Amino acid sequence: MAASGDPRAARTRGRLRQALLAACEEQPLEDVSVLEVVRRAGVGRATFYLHYEDLHGLAVDACAELVRTAVDALHAWEALPDPASPPSALNELLESARERAALYRSLLRPGGGGPLGELLHRELMERSLAERGRRLPGGNADEVAASAVAAAFTGVLADWLHERIPGSPAELSGRVWRLLGAIHAAFRP
Repeated sequence: MAASGDPRAARTRGRLRQALLAACEEQPLEDVSVLEVVRRAGVGRATFYLHYEDLHGLAVDACAELVRTAVDALHAWEALPDPASPPSALNELLESARERAALYRSLLRPGGGGPLGELLHRELMERSLAERGRRLPGGNADEVAASAVAAAFTGVLADWLHERIPGSPAELSGRVWRLLGAIHAAFRP
């Protein structure tokens, strides 16, 4: 991958991300080719491979903003969270995801797989471990709890986007918040 501090490289990666996202709004990721992405971005194939190993790497990079938003939304609380009141950031995340559901469905498979699912699970697990270590007495950073939170959220989000789970963003927000609270409660020291 090219040096991240170079503004030209950042612009090129931005164009490649936008080209991939535009292509995925029209067809599933598995039907998108590197040739299509470079044509949309207005760059050469060699330039693509200077920045990314393959389309999977580009897809992961293109999903990074959604992942950061999701991780922040699930950790948008300071005091002990109220299981009946999910943070507004969680509902906002789900509203935004619903607006781009076709795109995210091509990057997030049912059950939580795909490049977006892998990245989301990893980032949620890392943040959950850090938060549990910081917020709980004795710094209890339980890997099983962190993995369960990451897997539950990633899987539910994927299944909702694939219309396997019904509900509005507000309804899902409340249900997911209670689920994640129950997982954390099961692992309290």
